[in-house]
Amino acid sequence: MGLRRSDAHSRCCASLLIWSLVAVLSVTSGGVSAASIEVWYSPEDEPLQKVAQIYEQATRYIFVAVYGLTSPIVVKALLNARKHGVDVRVITDRERLNDPNQRRAVSALREAGIPVMVNRHDGLMHLKQVVVDDEVTASGSMNHTTSGNRYNDERLDVIRDHPIAVQSREKFLSMWKDRTRFEEWK
Repeated sequence: MGLRRSDAHSRCCASLLIWSLVAVLSVTSGGVSAASIEVWYSPEDEPLQKVAQIYEQATRYIFVAVYGLTSPIVVKALLNARKHGVDVRVITDRERLNDPNQRRAVSALREAGIPVMVNRHDGLMHLKQVVVDDEVTASGSMNHTTSGNRYNDERLDVIRDHPIAVQSREKFLSMWKDRTRFEEWK
């Protein structure tokens, strides 16, 4: 009897192991991915320097949705990307354009042929999200501003993950196409 119980136990353990392996493989092949996440804090990490490096590596597109955009570092990186044929688009907040620094930065982008959309709705366009080439998404409290980079306590999460970047791109494009809530800034 002891041997039979041991054989049954061995078969049960082997069966459980096989089913566990099948479950792991089916989850892995079902779209779960291993994202790389970097967290940068300002002022010590100077996140916009790193964002500019990401922009320099873009080959297809950079979609930026930020409340504040005044940093010369970012403007220069976006202009350079545009010069290299990258599709650059920006969504920002209409009221924020009352700031002369924001107006100058966004005007420079528009003059270079980068389309800019602003919110038409009464709420803030307070989203802070960047998506690049379906591979990189940046999000957090960080705007693209010099004070955010040098003085404020801010956080920027950079996620390198295709499914998350695709989801972020789709959100950006849905906002971009929504002419009820957003309009081209001229």
